[in-house]
Amino acid sequence: MTHDFGAKTEEKKSALPCLLDILKSEKRAGRKGGLYHKIQIELTYNSNHMEGSRLTHDQTRYIYETNTIEITGESVNVDDIIETVNHFRCVDLAIDQAKENLTENFIKELHRILKTGTSDSRKEWFAVGSCKKLPNEVGGRETALPEEVEKTMGELLKTYNSRKNRTLDDLIDFHVRFERIHPFQDGNGRIGRLILFKECLNHDIIPFIIEDDLKMFYYRGIQEWGRENGHLKDTILTAQDRFKKYLDYFRISY
Repeated sequence: MTHDFGAKTEEKKSALPCLLDILKSEKRAGRKGGLYHKIQIELTYNSNHMEGSRLTHDQTRYIYETNTIEITGESVNVDDIIETVNHFRCVDLAIDQAKENLTENFIKELHRILKTGTSDSRKEWFAVGSCKKLPNEVGGRETALPEEVEKTMGELLKTYNSRKNRTLDDLIDFHVRFERIHPFQDGNGRIGRLILFKECLNHDIIPFIIEDDLKMFYYRGIQEWGRENGHLKDTILTAQDRFKKYLDYFRISY
């Protein structure tokens, strides 16, 4: 996993003053084959795939482009389909509210959209759009207890929103702290990455998508953040490099 440090601009120097406007314009117009279209498919496929979705990239694309799915001789988890459709809506919300302050209500709304209609939503103990009711772990690591979530999330948002001129490091630090709190029963990783996408657009930082070959570096980086920040930062810079190729192809300056 390498990237050209000399050519990289990891924070505000990579300002994208027109990217959000382009995405909003393409979304309103229902444009096919543009950057908005590509982000919907790539972000949704990769983020869901990281969390165990068995849908292929082509199946994800078919769902987005045709509202159908091609299945040949295999079983498909209905939740994977529902969460794919729901994730498209989450991406739209992140774009629509990109310039709004990050709030608890926005984060809970992302979760409500993502999990609505899934088998989880029919479980009494699973709180869709609300904080978890039962303790959970992530990667063998303890997270905030249910009774601690509201307070710790409130403190995290207050600290984050008090910072001016937020940098990539600020966004990464928020993401790691969010994942360590793990405020929801399930879906925390996808919600966290959607928040990162929104906040990159908000603060003119090049967005990034964690693809499958970066997944283990990303997980290791989250585990090591605070002791060794370089691993996660390096992974995200690599993902930014790949996103720049999208921008180059669609002739969007940065």
